[in-house]
Amino acid sequence: MTTLRTTDTGDVVVETVYGALRGASGELLPADPLPAHLAAGATARREKIRNSARRSLPRRRAATRLSHALCALAVGICLVPLVALLAYTTSRGIHAVTLGFFAHDPTPPGIPGGGIRNAIAGSALTVGLAALMAVPVGIAAALFLLERKGRLAATIRFGADVLTGVPSIAIGIFAYAVLVEPLRHFSALAGSFALAVLMLPIVIRASEAAMLAVPVDLREAALALGARRSRVARSVVLRGAVAGLVTGSLLAIARAVGETAPLLFTSIGSQLFNLSPLQPTAAMPLVIYADGTQAFPEAQQVAWGTAFVLLALVLLLSVAARMVSGRLAGRSR
Repeated sequence: MTTLRTTDTGDVVVETVYGALRGASGELLPADPLPAHLAAGATARREKIRNSARRSLPRRRAATRLSHALCALAVGICLVPLVALLAYTTSRGIHAVTLGFFAHDPTPPGIPGGGIRNAIAGSALTVGLAALMAVPVGIAAALFLLERKGRLAATIRFGADVLTGVPSIAIGIFAYAVLVEPLRHFSALAGSFALAVLMLPIVIRASEAAMLAVPVDLREAALALGARRSRVARSVVLRGAVAGLVTGSLLAIARAVGETAPLLFTSIGSQLFNLSPLQPTAAMPLVIYADGTQAFPEAQQVAWGTAFVLLALVLLLSVAARMVSGRLAGRSR
């Protein structure tokens, strides 16, 4: 008969008892203890294992410290470009950021005092319209990929992966051929369309990953209770994945707000304050491109100030995505 026994130190010992038989009347006969040579062998093996672990403890501790040091070194290497970019852009652009910088329109080259009011409004208009186009379509496509399995779903997923790696300038040329050339007119709407195409694969893949994180048991339980698939998708899947959906959307917006190439072929830029989606409009990346290549120091200062504002905006969007994701995830639990 084999039994398990827990010692005072927490070790589990397997004991084999011989002779645990019942007599003619059913009483349990006294069992013979474990033979001495088997007990001595188990004790020796246990002591050997302890000695081996004791000898390897310094080596394992050294390996742990080395792995921690290598991870810290990798993190430091990754942070060097980011810190250098932040430091250099801040040192060059912080002096241009004033209240008038946000409230004034641009001035002619060589005249100081210009601002980026039109570029801020144009970026908000263009990226806002792009988000209205890309976010609902991307979430709906991700929900389709979650619910449907087959060749069509695999094709959509593969297309989203391929579209993620397409250069932004190619997307700008595509938007130019689809909207600008047939209408013979540059507009903020065409720029929004280009940015929406750029944002769409990010929203799809991030939303699908967030929906896949929702436990399957919740969906199956809702279906077992008689709920429709549309109600399950709305009340279970989307509600459980809302943190990931918001995070993916904010990251897509952060990616689109800094794109320049698609806007060069679509919205083209403007020196005027414009809120009409059917007219050419300015944007902060276009200001950086246009003023940064001029020979006037005032224009270059405006470009550096715009770069600093745009960099701060992207960082704020990324931090906001993380914070919103953490809060919404905590509420969903």
